[in-house]
Amino acid sequence: MTNIRENAIEYARKNSSQFEQNLCELVKIPSVSTNSENKQDMHYAAERLVQMLTSIGFTEGRVCETGGHPVVFGQTKPGDNSVPTLLMYGHYDVQPVDPLDLWKTNPFTPTVKGDRLFGRGASDMKGQIVAGLAAIESVLKQADIPLNIKVIFEGEEEIGSPNLADFIKENKEMLACDYILNPDAGMVSAELPAITYGLRGLAYFEIRVYGPSHDLHSGSFGGAIHNPAQVLCDILSKMHDEKGRVTLPGFYDKVLPLSDGERKEIARLPISDEYYKQNAGVDELWGEDGYSVVERVGGRPTLEINGLLSGFTGAGSKTVLPAQAMAKISSRLVPNQDPEEVYAQLMEFLRQNMPSTVKWEVIKMAGGFPSLTNPDLPETKAMSKAMERAWGVPPVLKREGGSIPVASDMQKILGVESVLVGFGLPEDAIHSPNESQHLPTFHKGIEALIHFLCNLIEK
Repeated sequence: MTNIRENAIEYARKNSSQFEQNLCELVKIPSVSTNSENKQDMHYAAERLVQMLTSIGFTEGRVCETGGHPVVFGQTKPGDNSVPTLLMYGHYDVQPVDPLDLWKTNPFTPTVKGDRLFGRGASDMKGQIVAGLAAIESVLKQADIPLNIKVIFEGEEEIGSPNLADFIKENKEMLACDYILNPDAGMVSAELPAITYGLRGLAYFEIRVYGPSHDLHSGSFGGAIHNPAQVLCDILSKMHDEKGRVTLPGFYDKVLPLSDGERKEIARLPISDEYYKQNAGVDELWGEDGYSVVERVGGRPTLEINGLLSGFTGAGSKTVLPAQAMAKISSRLVPNQDPEEVYAQLMEFLRQNMPSTVKWEVIKMAGGFPSLTNPDLPETKAMSKAMERAWGVPPVLKREGGSIPVASDMQKILGVESVLVGFGLPEDAIHSPNESQHLPTFHKGIEALIHFLCNLIEK
């Protein structure tokens, strides 16, 4: 096994440029799942991933259609039940690039500047997919290992994975496994790896407020008609109290509190208020009273306004009283919260607070459950040893503020908890203009995954 490990590391280092090129090829594909005009790009990205699988030694690789964008599935040892199975998850879809004018490079023209590769999806999560496949390739090129490796790459994670749970249920036998690797989390810094044991869930909505039948002259009708934009602003301002707590009725009733032990572990993380200020570009922080910023981000629920639209928003002035207003809001959920229950809480809040002068509706956009995993799983310990070998320091355990609904879905349907890691950094600007992947971390991540695979084989 020592030879396999050492030879695989040497192979990865010799092929580092090719691995970067593989990432560039994926970043070039505008696989924006929320845009209908990118439907063909989604299929092309899926097909390209199948080509990558078959080229590195997967016996099976295929595109599976769903009710939305396709899923990619592959495995190295079909039908071999004599060896354990590792299932690796990933998503090949990316966020929209807006606002485009803030990008310093073309988002779909991968560009290396210094030690970073810029482009949409370079970090979230095409970089993580390519790192995983690079590690698998490096090991498979050395020997016929006693491990069946399966992969599932979806194309709808950025829109809430609306079809993935059904796909997993319908293909439960095909996806059966002993371990799950999900590299869609992240690190604390380039010098400190991390394993994520907790993920927040998501409930995403669009609120629409309707007033007059058409836009009106604000001079002729202002003061006589209740402005939908004003109504919406008033409503949104009531969703938090002066202590930063969400005011939806019953919102905190089922929230699983952080234990004293967890709060002590969280306090050990080398993340200060200044860290968040610097990475966010703000002078002051804000949030729920009684909790540190790290506790708020990983262990407490939130409600955020993600977008607002109403009336005239072009250059110059136009005196208009808008006919309608819209807000997109998301709520990050912690263990024991349910997206459907949060929807009911939102509806009750709006019924209590929306004036009779307007009409309104709420559209459910996406939802996913929070999850907690056991940090003492053998495969998690195998990953911990792998990361320590690659970085020279043991990884920290942390909760992640973001949402990965598939982790909860796989735990419920397949009965297997996920090892949650990733080689993205806070400064990668995922979901924002100028997203990038730190290349030294990308390559070190490949080596960590090689060690992980070898640790599983040695068990």
